[in-house]
Amino acid sequence: MAWIPYFAAGDGSVPPLFALLAIMLLGVVLVSLLLVRFRQSLLVGYFLCGVAIANSPALGMLGEDAGHQLTAMADFGVILLMFTVGLEFSLRDLKYLRRWALVGGGLQMGGCALLAGMAAWWVGCGLQAVIVASVAMAMSSTAVSIKSFHDQGLAASPGARFALAVAIFQDLFVILFLLILPILLTPGTGSGSLAAALGNLLLKGGGFVAVAWALSTWGIPRILHGVAMSRSRELFTLAVVGLLVGLAFLAGLLGLSLALGAFVAGLAVSESIFKHRILAEIERLKDLFLTLFFVSIGLTIQLDTAFQYGWQIITLALALLVLKTSVITVTGKLVGLSSGPALVGAAGLASAGEFSLLLLQKAEGANLWNSAFHQVLVAGSALSMGLVPAAIRWAAIWGARLDRSDRRKHSAAHPIPAEARHRITDLRDHAVLCGFGPVGRQLDAALRDLGVPRLIIELNAETVKKLKAEGHAVLFADAADEVTWELAGLDRARLVAFTFTDSPVVAAGLHHIRERYPKVTVIARARFGSDVARLQALGADHVIHDEAESGRAVAEVGKRIYEEM
Repeated sequence: MAWIPYFAAGDGSVPPLFALLAIMLLGVVLVSLLLVRFRQSLLVGYFLCGVAIANSPALGMLGEDAGHQLTAMADFGVILLMFTVGLEFSLRDLKYLRRWALVGGGLQMGGCALLAGMAAWWVGCGLQAVIVASVAMAMSSTAVSIKSFHDQGLAASPGARFALAVAIFQDLFVILFLLILPILLTPGTGSGSLAAALGNLLLKGGGFVAVAWALSTWGIPRILHGVAMSRSRELFTLAVVGLLVGLAFLAGLLGLSLALGAFVAGLAVSESIFKHRILAEIERLKDLFLTLFFVSIGLTIQLDTAFQYGWQIITLALALLVLKTSVITVTGKLVGLSSGPALVGAAGLASAGEFSLLLLQKAEGANLWNSAFHQVLVAGSALSMGLVPAAIRWAAIWGARLDRSDRRKHSAAHPIPAEARHRITDLRDHAVLCGFGPVGRQLDAALRDLGVPRLIIELNAETVKKLKAEGHAVLFADAADEVTWELAGLDRARLVAFTFTDSPVVAAGLHHIRERYPKVTVIARARFGSDVARLQALGADHVIHDEAESGRAVAEVGKRIYEEM
């Protein structure tokens, strides 16, 4: 490490911040490659990279200013994160998921915050520290959960949609909490001064939102339209960043949170025609600066302290996973989910999140607790985020078992009507279609024209009602359940077609089919090339690779265009 003092020598050859960025980015790439191999969250890799840098001789030799400058740059990552939250916020999603979002999100935040607040009070925290810690521990990592659901083929599952709805409520809640946080962290705020401060805050906040609304209605669309007409990508990106920073700066001048300004800036363009292009332009910037944010959090961790309080850190991470999973599973059941989806959604929300780390960072700056307690909270939160992918895999397995048990109880209490039983048992040489989306409808129409009897398996209650009304043979059942295939009369069927690409469900269905009905022909769909061989190994006779079929279709159209010239 003899070369490091050269950076800190002050001769201007290589600034300390540049040296720190070089070390950090190279370390992030190496750590991330390792985590990708083991299918772990990259955000945790960024955090671990910061821990490694903080506990190496490099940071001390580069000087404290480099670390402070990196933290300042990381704050911009939080602003970009809030901008994308506002940009992706959809009143339409809130409308369709309002029961899950408002009722489920409210119960989740209330229950988890209550448990976290009681624990903080028990260990001796003051009132302000209890409030901040309870909110921080109730928040979840949307980025980790969404990526984990996607990687495991559960992105379209009811559990994932429930997690998304709760995340919408969390985003709205944390915006309001960040707004009042500066008042909460101000020492010596009495009830009278608190009421005055809140009144002043509401007045400023209302004025700011009114100005932002006026700009989003008359000013911003015209500016973006003019910039888009220039067809300059650089100018468009500059305009978007200028809009973001300008509104955040205005919020800061009014004494409001920069995060609120960034969120409102996102809302201002969320309904415009430029929304998706803005997302595409800003996404890479957000990822880069959010990486700096997680590294900067890791820079605050001292390994000697972490080892000293290792059991407390592990206990906190496991307590978060167990208690939040329990609370959110019960919440999911209360809003109408069955046991399996409720458990899967709860596992995705069981960890702490990005905003948890942000709140803990601000609380440490206000001296709400000592350094050791801060180390336990931050390290335990980060560890819980790293365990989310494994928790979702576990929840998917046990959730399927719980649903199977629930359905058996339900079947015993509410047997299939005699008319429906007779319609299914009368089927011979029929095709079983799993799912009735666009692909399922096309296959159903093709087989109907050939006079082939069809049985449809579907989990969407509204679709099942509509199909029954139209006279279709249909089962409201899960393709991953062994009992479903018994009800479908697979011993008399000739074909099973999985018309969706949900890999875990298809894999479970194939296992049951090949175990008991080896002669049935099975068609499956693969979203990615890596799924093709796996589905064939599981027993699918024909695998339709979506990307390959799309590629052939595009090539054929392109070839035809040039042949006709």
